[in-house]
Amino acid sequence: MSKKELWINQIKGLCICLVVIYHSVITFYPHLTTFQHPLSEMLSKCWIYLNLYMAPFRMPVFFFISGYLIRRYIDSVPWTTCVDKRIWSIAWVLVLWGVVQWLALVALNNWLAPQRDLSHTANAAYAGSIAGFTHGMLTASTSLWYLYALIVYFVLCKIFSRWAVPLLALFVVLSVAINFVPTPWWGINSVIRNLPWYSLGAWFGATLMVWIKEVPLRRHAVIVLVSAIAAVVAWLANVSLLLSLLSIVLIMKLFYQFERRFGMRASSPLSVIGANTIAIYTTHRILVELFSLTLIPKINHAVWPAYAELALLLVYPFACLLLCALFGLLVRKISQKTVADLLFSPPALSTASR
Repeated sequence: MSKKELWINQIKGLCICLVVIYHSVITFYPHLTTFQHPLSEMLSKCWIYLNLYMAPFRMPVFFFISGYLIRRYIDSVPWTTCVDKRIWSIAWVLVLWGVVQWLALVALNNWLAPQRDLSHTANAAYAGSIAGFTHGMLTASTSLWYLYALIVYFVLCKIFSRWAVPLLALFVVLSVAINFVPTPWWGINSVIRNLPWYSLGAWFGATLMVWIKEVPLRRHAVIVLVSAIAAVVAWLANVSLLLSLLSIVLIMKLFYQFERRFGMRASSPLSVIGANTIAIYTTHRILVELFSLTLIPKINHAVWPAYAELALLLVYPFACLLLCALFGLLVRKISQKTVADLLFSPPALSTASR
């Protein structure tokens, strides 16, 4: 990635960090039942609520950038190449790591929590049969639903690019409606909810990017403030669309200005993480499950002193992030050195354009 794109790569790194923190929180804190330190329960609730409040700042930015970075494929690359580079390559990772997650999570639960009832868990990674796993994957009921969405979004944006304006309006309506009339599948709900951001990046990302770079927000402080207030009010009414759009603009503006003023290095932690988002995304869920199944019984049975419990609850998401990032990078390196990166980059289709 060229130097001028490093700031975008760093935003990708930030987004995957937020995803790892999200999963580390939801698999750990809600399952704690016993607290020794007087502040432990309050701290756990703070992490849970912070996780909820971060939702408009996590996936929308991720999807906008994903759409923005593939706009060339939308506009000018033939379908033969697109099938290989934008559909087959993602489907390979989705299916491969879907199976790996399923086998790993079922094995971990049978080992560390055999009494845990997973029969009502709507996630392909906890499926009790091949049929259940297949149904979960087809309905995006998987921790890897981001990859599922990338395939669906790309096909839609490629086919219907001539009708970008009316379709973006339709996607916005669907994104709001799904909050009030959801489908039976949580993964499909998430796919529909984030559809506007990918299409915005794919169809109008170049125009919006010029505006983000050139318009000084300080000269429009009143507009930004009013927009922020309106976005928060809408979010309280269960419509996060405006807050997500504002977060995209502000986050990208912040990183762009930081890059212009201070520069960015390809070797910086966020840049390295941003260049390996798929590896971290596909592997972190297994590690997070291992951590939570190991530590939850320790907390609930008061195995450790109160101060140790409080310290763990304070730093747990950050510790998970560090270990998951290192683990993902390690797996990617092993994949590159041993199997020509086959774990994350499939062999090209024979029918694809070379």
